[in-house]
Amino acid sequence: MAINTIMKNKTYNVVSSEGSGGDGNSSSPPSSPRRQTSGFSQCRRRLRSKVQLQYFRKDSLAAGIFVRRNIQFLLLLFFLYFSGLMMCVGRFSDFLRHSREPIAIYKSHVLLEKLWHDIETDNSTALELSSVWQFKRRMKVQKPCPVLAARRRLGSVEGMSSGPAGYLIVEANGGLNQQRSAICNAVAVAGILNAVLVIPSFGYNSVWKDPSEFRDIYDEDHFIATLEGYVKVVAELPDELISKYDHNITNIPHLRVEAWAPAKHYLGEVYPVLQEQGVIRIAPFANRLAMNVPSHIQLLRCITNYRALRFSAPITTLAQKLVNRMIERSSMTGGKYVSVHLRFEEDMVAFSSCLYDGGDAEKSEMHSFREKGWKGKFKRKDLDFVAGRNRIDGKCPLTPLEVGMMLRGMGFGSNTSIYLASGKIYKGEQHLAPLLKMFPLLYTKESLATSDELAPFQGYSSRLAALDYTVCLFSEVFVTTHGGNFPHFLMGHRRFLFNGHAKTIRPDKRMLVGLLENMTISWKDFKDDMDAMLLESDRKGMMIPRVRKFNRKNSIYAFPLPECDCLQSHDSSRGINHTLDVLDPQLEATRGRVPVSD
Repeated sequence: MAINTIMKNKTYNVVSSEGSGGDGNSSSPPSSPRRQTSGFSQCRRRLRSKVQLQYFRKDSLAAGIFVRRNIQFLLLLFFLYFSGLMMCVGRFSDFLRHSREPIAIYKSHVLLEKLWHDIETDNSTALELSSVWQFKRRMKVQKPCPVLAARRRLGSVEGMSSGPAGYLIVEANGGLNQQRSAICNAVAVAGILNAVLVIPSFGYNSVWKDPSEFRDIYDEDHFIATLEGYVKVVAELPDELISKYDHNITNIPHLRVEAWAPAKHYLGEVYPVLQEQGVIRIAPFANRLAMNVPSHIQLLRCITNYRALRFSAPITTLAQKLVNRMIERSSMTGGKYVSVHLRFEEDMVAFSSCLYDGGDAEKSEMHSFREKGWKGKFKRKDLDFVAGRNRIDGKCPLTPLEVGMMLRGMGFGSNTSIYLASGKIYKGEQHLAPLLKMFPLLYTKESLATSDELAPFQGYSSRLAALDYTVCLFSEVFVTTHGGNFPHFLMGHRRFLFNGHAKTIRPDKRMLVGLLENMTISWKDFKDDMDAMLLESDRKGMMIPRVRKFNRKNSIYAFPLPECDCLQSHDSSRGINHTLDVLDPQLEATRGRVPVSD
C-alpha cells in the first residue's frame, strides 16, 4: 500500500504539472479511476520504462556529442576566419606603419659637396693629437691583489685531487679575436677544473677561410712559459693517452657545455667526467664561460690576454715595422697618428642590407652577393624600407666619406696621419677618394709594407688582422665605426695600457646619420655637434664598471679594469716591465721617444 500511494502521488504530480500549463483560474480535471493491475503487469511496465529511459539517455548522449562537435567545428571556423582577418589587417597595418615610420636615405655625398668649400677653407686651429683626451683618473688598485693568491687557490677546491684531474682539449672557432676569447676562457676553465690544457686548435671557418694554427699566430713557447705556475699547458697529449683513442682526437669524449656556463657548472657537471675519463674535449667553445667567476679565475683571463698571448715572430717583426713607419710619417703631429677600423667590405655592406649611392646597379650586385653567400636568408621584398630603417637606427656601416667628415668636424686637420685597418673596401677607389681628399696622409698595411713583406701573410685573414690590431693598439686615437670583436678587444687592451682610458672614438651613429641627412646644416653647426660627440667619447673612454663580488655584467675583454689593473701594479712592484709583451720597443716609441729602426 505504501508503494501504491507513492506511485499515485508521482502520477498525480506529473498530471498536475501538465494541467497547470493552461489558464491559472481553471481547476484541474479529476483523475481517472485506477484499474487494478497484477504484479506481473507492473513489472512489465517498469521494465518498459527502464528501456525507454536507456534509449533516452543514448539519444541525449548522441545529441551532446553532436552538439559538442559542431561547437568545435564552429570554433575552428571562427579561429581560421579571425587568423585570416588578422593577417590581412597585419599586412595592411605594416603597410601603413611603413608609410609612417621615418627612414633615411644615403645623401652624405651630397652634403659633402655642399659643405666642401667651408671644409677646405676652415682656418680654425687644428686639434692637437697630444691634447685630444682631457679626462684623467687616478686608478685605485684592487686590494688585496689576487695575483699572489691565485697560484695557491688554483686546484684547492674542496673535493679536488691535489694533482691535475686530466687533460682539457678545446677548439677555438671564428676570427682572430673570437679565437682570442676562446683561448682566454680555456685557460680559465683549466684553472677551474685543475686540468692540463692542451694548446687549443683552431677550427676552419667558412667566412674567414684561414687554416692557420696556434703557433702561426701566437708564440707557443712564450704562452706555455708565461702560464707556468698558474695552469699547466702542453703542446699535445701524451702518446700513451692518445693511443687509447687510436691517435684520433675525435674519439675522445666530447662534451657540449651551455653558453655562459658558471664555474659551478664545470665543477658539478664537467669535473666528474674529467676525473673518470682523464681527458675531455669541449667543442664548440665560443662563450662557454660566464663573465662572473671568482677573482683568481678572472685573473687567469688577464694574464692570458695581456701577458701570455704574444704574436708569433713573423707577425711581430712586420707589425713593428708598420708601427715605426706610421710614427715616421706622422712627424707633423709629433709621431702620433689616428687609426680607423673601417667595416666597409663587400660582405659587410651586403649583410647589413644597407643602400648607398650606387643606385639600381648596387642593389642588383648586393642581391647577387647575398644569394651567393647566404642563400635564403634575405627573402624580404621591402629591402628598401629595411635599408632606410637600418640607416636611421645607426645599423649601417659608415662609409669612408662619413668617417672623414666626422673627423674633420671634430677638429682633426688635413695633416693628420691616419691608418686604415680594414679588409678590401667595397669599390675601394670610388669610396676612398673623398677620405683621401680630406686626409691625404692615409695609410694601410698594403701601402706601408712592400709586396714581398706581405706575401707570407696573403690568404691568411687572421694574420693580416693581427697586423692591423698591433698598429691600431699603439695609435693615439682609435676610431671604431661598426662594432664587432676587433674593437671590443682592442678597446679593452688600450684601457689596460693607457691607465684605464680606451682613447677611442665611438660615434653616436644615429645622431651622425641625422646630421648627415640635414641638407640645410652649416659647417659650424656640424662642427659643434662633432665636438660634443668627441667629448662624450672622451668621457665614456674613462668609464669603469662597478664590479662587486660575483656581479660582473660587462665583458672583461672590453672592460679589463679593475681586476686586471692589479696585474699591472703587481708587475711594477716587482720591477717587471711587461707593458706589452708583443712590442715593448714600439710602446716606448709611441710615447714620444726615438722610433725603432727597421
